[in-house]
Amino acid sequence: MFTVLDWVVLAAYLLFSLFIGLWASRGNKNLKEYMFGGGAMPWIAVGISLIATSVSATTFLGAPADVYGDNMTFLMFQIGALLSIVVVGFVFIPRFRTSGINSAYELFEVRFGSKAVRRLAAVFYCMHLLLRTGILLYAPSLVLAQILHIDLKLAIVVSAAVAIFYTWFGGIKAVIWTDVMQFCVFFGGGVLVLVLIANAVGGFGEMAALASEAGKTKWWDASFDISNARTLVSAGFAYAILEIAIRGCDQQFVQRYLSCKDVKAANRSSVLSMVLGCFVSILFYWVGAALFVYYKISHVAALPEGLGQNDVFPYFIVNGLPVGVTGLIVAAICAAAMSSLSGAINSLSNTSEHDFLGWDESKGMGGLKRAKIWTVVWGVLGVFFALFASTQQGSLLKNAIFFTGLFTGPLLGMFLLAFFVKNLRSWQVITAVLCGMASLVLVQGIPAFGVPAVLGGIFSWPWMPFISMTTTILVALVLRVFSSRPS
Repeated sequence: MFTVLDWVVLAAYLLFSLFIGLWASRGNKNLKEYMFGGGAMPWIAVGISLIATSVSATTFLGAPADVYGDNMTFLMFQIGALLSIVVVGFVFIPRFRTSGINSAYELFEVRFGSKAVRRLAAVFYCMHLLLRTGILLYAPSLVLAQILHIDLKLAIVVSAAVAIFYTWFGGIKAVIWTDVMQFCVFFGGGVLVLVLIANAVGGFGEMAALASEAGKTKWWDASFDISNARTLVSAGFAYAILEIAIRGCDQQFVQRYLSCKDVKAANRSSVLSMVLGCFVSILFYWVGAALFVYYKISHVAALPEGLGQNDVFPYFIVNGLPVGVTGLIVAAICAAAMSSLSGAINSLSNTSEHDFLGWDESKGMGGLKRAKIWTVVWGVLGVFFALFASTQQGSLLKNAIFFTGLFTGPLLGMFLLAFFVKNLRSWQVITAVLCGMASLVLVQGIPAFGVPAVLGGIFSWPWMPFISMTTTILVALVLRVFSSRPS
C-alpha cells in the first residue's frame, strides 16, 4: 500500500530534481555552455550520466522479470559491451574530439561534403530517439499508474513535466548532475530490495543456493545458434554491434564525450559507464532470481492467481516493502524514466539547433533561446509518443527492436564509411542507407503494420543492427566500384 510517508519521499525526490536543474542553470551564458557544459564536466559525473542514460525504467522492471521467467544468460551482453568500449575508445572518440564538430552528424558534412547526408542522419536519429523515448516513458508510467492508483496519462505527464523543466533550465549540466543523483537512487533502490529479500529467505548464501538449484543463475551458453538471442554469438558478438551503434553514433553519448575536457577524460567516462552497467545488470538480474526464491521456493508470501512475470516486481514493491521504502523504489522508477527523457530531449535540441538550423556562434544568445524552445518541443513530442504507445495493441518490445535496428544499423554503417572509405558521393551513401533499411524488412518484417518477414526466424533480435549496417556498407562499396569514373 502506498502510504502518506511514501508520497512524501516521492515528492521530496521530485522537488530535489527540480532544485538540481535550477542550480545547474548557473553559468549557462551561451549555447556551448548549455549543450556541452563548457567542455569541462568531470569525467566521473559524465560516466555516471552515460550509464544513467543507457539504463531505463525498463531495466529496473524488465531485468528482474526476465530472470524470474528464465535465467541470467543475457549477462553475456556485457561481453558485447566490453568489445564496444574498445572500438568506441580507439575509433570514435578520438575522431569526434579532434574534428571540431558540435554534433555527431556534422561529421558527415565534413567527410562527404553534403548537408543532405548530414540531415538524413539527423532525421534518422531524431525518429529513432523519439520513438524510443515514447516507449521508455510509457512503460514505467504504466507501472506507476498501477502502484499509485492514478491515471496513466497523468503518470506520463507528471514525470515528463519534471524532466522537461530541469532540462530546460540547466541544459547538459542539469542532465548530467540529475543523472548522477538518479543513478544513486536507481542503484541504491535495487540494492535495498535485494538485501530485504535476502534477509527474508535466510540470507544471501541461502538465496543464492536456492536460485542456483532452480537454474536462475545460469549465465553462459556457448552455442552458435544465431536464431537464439541467449547464446554467446548473439549476445556477445551481435550485441556488440548494437552497443557500438549506440555508444558511437548516438548524439546523447557524443554530446557527453564533447563535454569532457579531452580524449582521455572522455574515454575514462566511457569505461566507467561500462563497468557501472555491468554492476547494474548483475544487481537487477539477482533481484529477479531473489523474487523467484521469495515467492516460488521459500513461499515467504503468495502471489495472486494469474499474475504475469512482468507484474511480480511491481506487486512486491506495493505489498512486500516497508513503509517509506516503497516511496523510494517508486522514486527510483521515476528516476530512470526522467533520466531517459531528459538526456533524449537535450540531445534532440542540440541536433535541431546544429544539424537542422546550422547554429552560428556569432549569433550569441539567439541559439541558446532557440535551444530551450526545442527542449520543450521535443519533450512535448516525447509525451505525445508515450500517449500514442499506450493506445497500441501490438508488442511494444517488437516495435522497439525493429526501429532500433532500422535506424541505428545504417547510422553505424554511415560512420564507418565516413571513417574508412574515401571518394564516396552523397547519393551513394543515401542509396546504401535505404538498402540497409530494406534488408531489415526482409528479415524482420514491419511489426507495427503486421507485415511478415520473408526470411523470418533465421536471426534473433541482436542481429538486426548488424544486418542493416553490413548491407549499408556493402551496397556503398559496390556503388563506389561500379560508378567510379576512369582516371
